[in-house]
Amino acid sequence: MTITRRDLLAASAAAVVLPGVGSRAWGAPLPREADIVVIGAGAAGIAAARRIQSANRKVIVLEADARLGGRCWTDNAAFDVPFDRGARWLHNPETNPMVRLARNAGLDISAAPLGQKIRIGQRYARAGETEEFLAALVRTNRAIDDASRKADVACASVLPKDLGDWAGTAEFVLGANATGKDLRDVSVVDKARAQDRNAAIGCRQGVGALVAKLGEQLPVALSTPANQIIWNNRDVTVETPAGRIAARAVIVTVSSNVLAAGNIKFTPELPKRQLDAAAKLSLGSYDRIALQLAGNPFGLARDDALIEQSNSTRTALLSANIAGSSLCLVDVGGSFGRDLSDQGEKAMVAFAVEWLKKLFGSDIAATVKKSSVTRWNASPFTLGAMSVAAPGGQGSRKILTEPTGNLFLAGEATHEALWGTVDGAWESGERAAEAALKKIGALGGPVAAPARAPGQRRHTRGASVN
Repeated sequence: MTITRRDLLAASAAAVVLPGVGSRAWGAPLPREADIVVIGAGAAGIAAARRIQSANRKVIVLEADARLGGRCWTDNAAFDVPFDRGARWLHNPETNPMVRLARNAGLDISAAPLGQKIRIGQRYARAGETEEFLAALVRTNRAIDDASRKADVACASVLPKDLGDWAGTAEFVLGANATGKDLRDVSVVDKARAQDRNAAIGCRQGVGALVAKLGEQLPVALSTPANQIIWNNRDVTVETPAGRIAARAVIVTVSSNVLAAGNIKFTPELPKRQLDAAAKLSLGSYDRIALQLAGNPFGLARDDALIEQSNSTRTALLSANIAGSSLCLVDVGGSFGRDLSDQGEKAMVAFAVEWLKKLFGSDIAATVKKSSVTRWNASPFTLGAMSVAAPGGQGSRKILTEPTGNLFLAGEATHEALWGTVDGAWESGERAAEAALKKIGALGGPVAAPARAPGQRRHTRGASVN
């Protein structure tokens, strides 16, 4: 029996990136002044810069990496189809401005495939077993929602005791696969406040390609990290290896892990309140093991997705025959995924091969023509996958959005409802740009409210596979 995305509850669209002083995306020397400097050319930074440009203000985007996109990265060289090494999906097509922008840019946007299968040992789950699993997910989500109204505790502490053989699978689907963390490390309030992500939208050219396309007309300085930001309530100075930039405001879109690690020096230092908030929103671990196989050894259809009944979170998600090709993706997350990633590419590929052999009963090692893995935790400009609030830490998201002088923070970690998604990163960038423009007197009236209510609660949640 196939599970639709609307059947599965709670997952995420996280995103994720790699390194690169001196090249300019638009071929010009680094300017010495701007109205607003944006740090980071991921979805949040690109959204912010586009909004600033639309207000006819001078903006410069500084990106430490050698490419656009941040945690959205489409690799067109590794395989014969675009391979999203980071985020694979957008959400909420009715309200998501990126969907319209993608179509206007001539990119191919379509709904993600609906089907997901469950494997029990070396067979598929029967209808009754699938219904048991879905019921287990419903009970688990209900328990998390109920607990969130009382105290911000760990999701794992409120799990129903009657999940039986589905306990490990439920923990994987709602924890490692949805957030990049085990449920013991996830806030019940963060989980409950996450907005529905039922309608997953894909881009044939890749989500990373889409984000890069939307930023290609912006003044972006690649391979140009911001080493120090000197700020106050009137102006800012951003120091880079290529020189200083004076500005009236700065928007910082780096990940919560990069912020908490102190990889950018702030003078004066950021308020302890915001640094503590970033630490409570540390990034989960989510990586992808890509295997190009000879033929179709599993007999699966185009873009089929599959999970297994597991007695632990030492498991994975399979996405097979991507775009009709022979490319298969094995996604791992949480503490198991982090440990596996730490062991390196060889160990990651070996796990994927053995896991598939366990599920399908045949040795596929000989059918692997090419492989590639992501290791986001080791990426110096990201240090992880998606932000997830620790128990007691959900309020930290709002703290990060508090303006400090002429300095503003943005990124998926600052979105109370769409954290862990490209959509949330984009919207946060637009909000930060509105606030910065208003601060420097470039806008009249109040800061625009977000298009989607941060407090919107979830009902039945669909899986949005990373």
